[in-house]
Amino acid sequence: MKQLVDATESVVDDFLESFASVNAHVGLIREARVLYDQRRPQKHRVALISGGGSGHEPAHGGYIGDGMLSAVVCGGVFASPSTSAVLTAIRKVTGDAGCLLIVKNYTGDRLNFGLAMEMARAEGYCVDMVVVDDDCALRAAAGAEEREHAGARGIAGTVLVHKLAGAAAAAGTPLAQVAAEARRVIDEVATMGCAFSPCTLPG
Repeated sequence: MKQLVDATESVVDDFLESFASVNAHVGLIREARVLYDQRRPQKHRVALISGGGSGHEPAHGGYIGDGMLSAVVCGGVFASPSTSAVLTAIRKVTGDAGCLLIVKNYTGDRLNFGLAMEMARAEGYCVDMVVVDDDCALRAAAGAEEREHAGARGIAGTVLVHKLAGAAAAAGTPLAQVAAEARRVIDEVATMGCAFSPCTLPG
């Protein structure tokens, strides 16, 4: 597979800068790898923040916009973003209405987003978190013990959570109800990933 990559060590930062430069509504906090919606009225609506490892474009930046995400936090290729980066995003877009973190069920994401949530709460922010686990291929079979694996991953169904929670937030719904709507979707959605070839890492 041919790739248009200047340098593997800067591929994520190059993408984020390029994405922000061609989308006028998107701002970039480069040192934290945070993309955010510059048009968003921060004080009147619940903010939605998601993110995770890079390498799944157009996720996550492509989901920023009206009725969708307020900000995303991008880690390295297939690597979770840091706690400090998530906290930077929370501080950037969270107003009086609070924010909801939409996290996919990967150990690093749950840990770092969860720690950032606790740190933000200690600073006085109103923050809640939901975990998406829609991959039905990895759900525990009947009678199997859940500790055999980390549980179902969050994959394509996460986009539906973004959309429906985003619609609720755009309507001015309070944080508790936006989170409840997100959890309702999570309980109902199931997807399965498949591939015709292995993934290709940059370089």
